[in-house]
Amino acid sequence: MRTFTKATIGFASAGILIAGLAGCSTTGTTTTPAPAASSSSSAEATPTPLASIPSLSGVDTAVLLDANFAAALTSLGLTAGTVGTATLEDGSLHFPITGGNVDYYDPAASYRPFVQGSIQHEGSGFSLTAGDTVVELTNFTIDPGTSELFGDVSVNGASAATQALLFNLYGGTLEPLKMDGDNAILTGTTVHISSVAAGLLNDTFKTDAVADQLLVGIATITAATK
Repeated sequence: MRTFTKATIGFASAGILIAGLAGCSTTGTTTTPAPAASSSSSAEATPTPLASIPSLSGVDTAVLLDANFAAALTSLGLTAGTVGTATLEDGSLHFPITGGNVDYYDPAASYRPFVQGSIQHEGSGFSLTAGDTVVELTNFTIDPGTSELFGDVSVNGASAATQALLFNLYGGTLEPLKMDGDNAILTGTTVHISSVAAGLLNDTFKTDAVADQLLVGIATITAATK
């Protein structure tokens, strides 16, 4: 585990799909996010997707940490660190994309959610430490249908939760798709602490200062299209 303190705290068809990777909800704001869309699909027979990426690989999901989030950690006496293959570069945490798949359906039809699949980030995450207590949040999975991010939680090396809902994603400030060679890039999705994660952190660190929907930062998803 590497400790950090400074700034502590996605193609024709491919471009459409990356929009799903960045979070489908576009009505939320950075302060009062709208509820995530339902993950249940229509009772109708599954239609053929307009586009599909059956196997995702590379590159990463990065989160530019919000200054208020960093200040909140400092006020709680928490030190943040990277875990596994995660890195900290210029104030952004980077989590490599290790697998997953995405299907995109006609949004004008009734089938919901119109973006389905998962984006996996196995073997990376970040930690929060206070005294002898170390909490690690790892193995993130993004559900583009619900705009939610799940992950594993451990406390001092012991599992506390497996694929719990840790963060909500809102695309109200999403910027237009950009391309860098064969990589598609989308930035602007805001990342917020879920009520589940807030409760876990407050219980572990004996505080009530970690607020539900606290803004963590702005996400940038870079996905290889070939």
